[in-house]
Formats: sequence, C-alpha cells, structure tokens
Amino acid sequence: MNEDLKRLLEAILDYLCGIRLAEVQGRRSNSACFTKVLIDFFTFAMRENIPWNDLFTYDTFREFRKYTPLRNTAHAIIGLSAYLHRNGRVAAPLKIPNYQVKLPDIYEQYFLYLEQTREISQTQVNSVRRVLASFHAYLESRKIKLSAVKINHLDAFMAEFKVARTTLKTYRHLLRGFLKYLYQERRILKRDLAPLLGGARLFDQKKPPRFLRPQEVQKLFASLRLSTPVDIRTYAMVHLAYTLGLRPIEICKITLDDISFQKEELTVRNRKTKNPTILPLPQQTMKAIAAYIMKARPKTGLRDLFLTHVRPHRPVSPETVVGAIRSTMRQAGLSSSAYWLRHTYAQNLLRVGRSIYEIKEMLGHGNIQSTQRYLYIDTERMRKVLFHETL
Repeated sequence: MNEDLKRLLEAILDYLCGIRLAEVQGRRSNSACFTKVLIDFFTFAMRENIPWNDLFTYDTFREFRKYTPLRNTAHAIIGLSAYLHRNGRVAAPLKIPNYQVKLPDIYEQYFLYLEQTREISQTQVNSVRRVLASFHAYLESRKIKLSAVKINHLDAFMAEFKVARTTLKTYRHLLRGFLKYLYQERRILKRDLAPLLGGARLFDQKKPPRFLRPQEVQKLFASLRLSTPVDIRTYAMVHLAYTLGLRPIEICKITLDDISFQKEELTVRNRKTKNPTILPLPQQTMKAIAAYIMKARPKTGLRDLFLTHVRPHRPVSPETVVGAIRSTMRQAGLSSSAYWLRHTYAQNLLRVGRSIYEIKEMLGHGNIQSTQRYLYIDTERMRKVLFHETL
C-alpha cells in the first residue's frame, strides 16, 4: 500500500471514530451509512491508484459515483474532506457544483447572510435556496411583490406542496427564517409574518445565549496546545474570539496591516455594519498573534494573517475558524461552539459595567435589538444587582 492510501485509511478511521464518539455522547450521527460509503471510497481509490491531491475533487467524486452501488454518497465524502480541511490536511473540502436558479438580489443577499453571519452550512443553504426558488416562482406567477406578501399568500403557497408532513414542516422552518430576515434585517415587510406560519422554528429560535463560566474559561485555556503550527494558529484565534468578541468571519479577514503592535491596537475592517473600528489588543492576545506570526505562519507574500498550512497557502475561511475553535473546545471537554466565546465577551463587558450602547459598538452590531439578544443576566449578576450580595 502506498503512502497516499495509508494516509487515506488513517483519515477515514479517525473520522469515523469521531462520528461514533458523537453517537456515544448522544448526538445524532450516520456512522453506519458513512462507514459503508467510505469503505467503498477507499477501495475505489486503491483500485484507481488516485493520488492524495486528487482524492477530493469533483471529477474523482463523479467517477466514484459510477463505481459504487451505494446511493447518497455525497455527505460522507464531503464530511471526510471537511474534517481533513479543518485539520490542515487537505487544501479545500470537496465542493459539488449543482444547478442553482438565479434569484433576485434580496434572495442572494439572504443566502450570503446565512453563510457569513449565521454560519449555516452550504448544504443547508442549498436547501433554503430550493424552497425560496419555489416561493419566488409562486409570487411571480401571481404577480405578488415580496413587500406585499400576506399570511394568506403563505398558506396558499404551502398548500401547493404535496409532500410528507415532516418535509412540509422543514419547508416552513426555512421559509420562516427568510420572513424574519425580511422584517427584522431588511424592513421589507411591515409585519413579522414568521410567527403566523405554523410549525416549529429553525433559524429564529429565541434561546438564551450560551457562554462560558469562569471555570470553563480556565479549562479551555489550560487545554490549549502549542505543539504544531495549527495549534499555534488556533491559540491566536481563540484569544481573538474571547478577548475581542470577534466573529469567525472577522477573524479570518484580519490582515498583517490591521495589527499595530506599537499602539497595541487591531483595526477590524470587515464588520457586519460596514463600519471599521479600532479595538485595543490585550497583552496576552498580542503575544498569541506574535507567536503565530514568528513561529507558525507560512512564509508567503500574502498579507492575510491566518493562512492554511497546506500548499498552496491561502487565507483561511470562516469555516476553518469555526472548526478550529470548536475542536479545541471539545478537546477541553466543553460542549460549545465558536460563538460561545463571543457571547462570553459580551457577558464580561456587562459584568464590568459597560452600557448596552458601548457593548453594541464593541460587538459591531447594526442595531440595539441584536445586542439585547446577546446579553443574558446570569443568577450571580441578578443577585448582586437586586440584593447587593457579593457571592
């Protein structure tokens, strides 16, 4: 067996172990189905003698589909490639091009919002696109403007779907997210129609923001490793998320020119509000960035701060930032995501007495309602305020 096949077999075993661990911890998984697909994929790669750099291309995937009798193979291969990409072992995950109906700008902007702001996967975005393509066609056929949509139009549209009840429920989820976006983010609708559309919510669930307690923060930072270049990169990313509350997309867009070690400042140019801001760099965060630049960052002419560690070196994606922080948290035994650090940053600002308007500016929110959703007064804070207690 050549070295590329050994690497593939090791990667498949590592990936499947992670999936099975998720099942043991009570999270939904598809390990049995994925195992069959990936065994077939390994056999196919061995038979065709496919080199490592060509394993996760669309041409290879297309040939694999001809080879295997199994159906629904895409999720397993994409999942494996995304896992390897997060760990810096392949340059990019598998991307499967599919025919997409070009929709008006408001729809396309919503898809971008889901990807960049809500960090929804491309697979989910494609599902939203299919439903909204049908919705747009329905409105066009009846000459109904998007701004004039009413609940009776939505009910009539949903009634046209002759699908299983669970599928219809999913379609309602997806449509409700778009309606809320039109009302809250774009002010195109004069009334929030999302609550009037029956079914449970998907994108607009009102849950208290999740954040780390002080002992969990200590546990996270104590678990950070500096053994490899990827570890050092993740170390810097975690500091930026925790001490500055940066979004994953803001972290991946930082350039070397945005950092002033002399002034101890970071210029954040790619904010959701489109208004650049300058934030003070805490000493520990500055040291983490400096360690990455000097010891781990690939030597290249690119000005982006965070780069992939597989040639050809490229700027990291928001998905890479999310995956790196999530993996680190799981290694620390924390069931949490990258956004928990942003929420924790907001809580820390609240605890030291910053006003909600100051927090809004530091988080880079476009409106105060977004900031209010981020803040959650915990029991300790409530007792201090209400009863003047010190715990």
